[in-house]
Amino acid sequence: MLLHPLYETLRNLKLNGVIKGLLEQEAMADIDQIPFMDRLTLLMDRELMERENKRIASRLREAKLRQSAAMEDLDFKTPRKLDRSLILKLGEGNWVSQHQNVLITGPTGVGKSYLACALGQKACRMGYRVFYQRLTRLLAELEIARGDGRYPRLINNLSKIDVLILDDWGLEGGITDRQRRDLLEILDDRYASRSTIVTSQLPVDRWHDHIGDPTLADAILDRLIHNAHRIPLDGPSMRRKKGGHQPENTTTD
Repeated sequence: MLLHPLYETLRNLKLNGVIKGLLEQEAMADIDQIPFMDRLTLLMDRELMERENKRIASRLREAKLRQSAAMEDLDFKTPRKLDRSLILKLGEGNWVSQHQNVLITGPTGVGKSYLACALGQKACRMGYRVFYQRLTRLLAELEIARGDGRYPRLINNLSKIDVLILDDWGLEGGITDRQRRDLLEILDDRYASRSTIVTSQLPVDRWHDHIGDPTLADAILDRLIHNAHRIPLDGPSMRRKKGGHQPENTTTD
């Protein structure tokens, strides 16, 4: 059988998974012993897997996660008050479909950003759209967008993200009145319809003072804290961890 014309046809049809599966089958010594329908089923499964992998890769590119993190690589051995049962529950992804939030707090280097990115990566693998951004950079980007006319479109795009990761909440000084209103705009659009992950060195009970304006702080935190999973981490810096197997990236916050 002439395979080269077939491969060309499959390429034109963009059936790259079928091509890879066919090449794999042709390399098998006993391939002729496998019934045609079984071989065809294997080829279709290979195509489906190829397409799903491409979709995941596309979602991960869009997410722009700060770190290449995975739930499977989380370090539960280092004492930092990481609730294993809660993490395993979050790993199932129901919190995203139920539009719940995740608030991760703790000192620098304890692994907040890594955990947030791991949750984001898992959400991407489950078919959700994810976007990561440091809060200070996002607020600065919104200010620029307001000046060049992109503000409505940017706000609208953020409202459609299934999981928005806001890293380093409260890392710098207080926020301006306009930034408070931008933050309220973002969270109001997402309330009860999307999920948000926030990481911060500040404990949650200090967020109100950090926001500043009592009225806006109440409105912002009401939309963020309600129905949220809290993960207060505490322990040694993961950056200083030395020796032995280290499945979790040790350059994390």
